Amino acid sequence: MTASAPYDISIIIVNYNTRDYLAACLDSLPRPVPPHLQIIVVDNASQDDSLNMLSRRFQHVTVIANASNAGFAGANNQGIAIGQGRYLYFLNPDTEVRPGALEAMRRYMDSHPEVGIAGTLLVNPDGSPQPSVEYRYPGEKHARKSLAGLTGEIAWVLGASMIARSDAISAVSGFDDTFFLYGEEQDLCLRLRKSGWAIGYVPEAVVMHWGGKSERHHTPAHVWEKKFRAELKFYHTHYPARAIGRIRLENVAQALWRIVTIRLTLPFCRDTSLLESKLEKYRTALKIFGGHP
Repeated sequence: MTASAPYDISIIIVNYNTRDYLAACLDSLPRPVPPHLQIIVVDNASQDDSLNMLSRRFQHVTVIANASNAGFAGANNQGIAIGQGRYLYFLNPDTEVRPGALEAMRRYMDSHPEVGIAGTLLVNPDGSPQPSVEYRYPGEKHARKSLAGLTGEIAWVLGASMIARSDAISAVSGFDDTFFLYGEEQDLCLRLRKSGWAIGYVPEAVVMHWGGKSERHHTPAHVWEKKFRAELKFYHTHYPARAIGRIRLENVAQALWRIVTIRLTLPFCRDTSLLESKLEKYRTALKIFGGHP
């Protein structure tokens, strides 16, 4: 550690109405907190008593209490602003960090100076693995020229558990806070690669991830709309207009085809709940990708 970085790792957790999961997440971190570790929770105006729980049980945690929801990217940037670690560990509240994971991350980053940010192994509560590493960006086949010459093989890692170099994050000005929710990690990883950093992966660092708990009170259609809008924003941020046009047409064609086939199938199904859910997804896709640019 250096005088400018008094901690090895600053853990940044953005919380929004996930009190019980947040408590379990914080309980999974080392206690007592070692001197090389900083823990920051940014609360996005939760209404579920999260702040009282933090003040009662986790006085060692630095808390930023927002009066309104700043979004995932904006809240992470608040954590970045006060993070004093050589490394910044972005962690979702609906996770539990397994023993040895933090040390595995630190060792990996120390031995891979070319890596700006790295993901970890994410597992479901039953221990089965979750997808956490991607080697392509959404719609990449339509924008290969725009993505030529990027550093490394990994395109992006899931934002639920990512460790990054503070200087790399500072160099790209942190998260793009115009992404409110979803798409932030794709955008951040791509900007890091464009700046010459590689994206890494630490399979020895195991993190259990429940997934989607901050969105559990929203309808599937509402969640899909946010995901599709974030995807479209990613395209407009990084891809040329011609590529975006092809991507929109492809998504519209797929949505129309799926809507027609699902409607034809529905009369022959006893339990239509799954098909109705898919129908809602593709109707939302048609609305977003087929609407005015």
